[in-house]
Amino acid sequence: MIRALRNLGRLWRILRTLARHDAASALPGAALPADLRIVYRLAGFPRRRGAAGLRPGQRLARALDALGPVFIKLGQALSVRSDLMGEEAAADLALLQDRLAPFPAAAARAEIARELGQPIEAAFARFEDRPVAAASIAQVHAARLKDGRSVVVKVVRPGIERVIRRDVSLLHLVADLAQRYWREARRMHPREIVVEYEKTILDELDLLREAASASQLRRNFQGSDLLYVPEVHWEY
Repeated sequence: MIRALRNLGRLWRILRTLARHDAASALPGAALPADLRIVYRLAGFPRRRGAAGLRPGQRLARALDALGPVFIKLGQALSVRSDLMGEEAAADLALLQDRLAPFPAAAARAEIARELGQPIEAAFARFEDRPVAAASIAQVHAARLKDGRSVVVKVVRPGIERVIRRDVSLLHLVADLAQRYWREARRMHPREIVVEYEKTILDELDLLREAASASQLRRNFQGSDLLYVPEVHWEY
């Protein structure tokens, strides 16, 4: 019962955010069922200022940005599906960027120390607390190894996997409801899209997989003037 109430609360937040940004017109099969249109109009009061002057894809991008990391990533994934979204909306979603505030350096230090099994001072001669970049899945810190080599250290956000699994579970529910009750949405196969998206975003949490890909890319471009790919320090 508690879980169902929480899901209803999050569903209402998603609908309200989409409605306040007037973003539904950018979704495939945008003709909402009559009952949902009434709820959508009620949820969207009052509208966000400035929404009226934007294209549907821009309004959707703003709504997904407001909903947080998992939905930002969903928008980025949909930006390559012009077959579903249309060229203009896909281009608007492609402008979605991760602009999340960095998590505290103390949390990054603690996570690194736990993963390496040693104090951060033992692993690095220098570690910059201010991140070079912060995104929805991870953030990056500059550092220097004990042998003097400069490196960057990528750290997954603490607790982000729990957030991802919670929100993806909700997306599965939304996809099931859409496929069951919304005839116009069935042609886009929402269940399959969420399954594909879930695999993609969970893969991003696996930095060993990312490191393996980076190492292969480095081998492919070794000695090339076109692209420089940094070395992965596997002992870390």
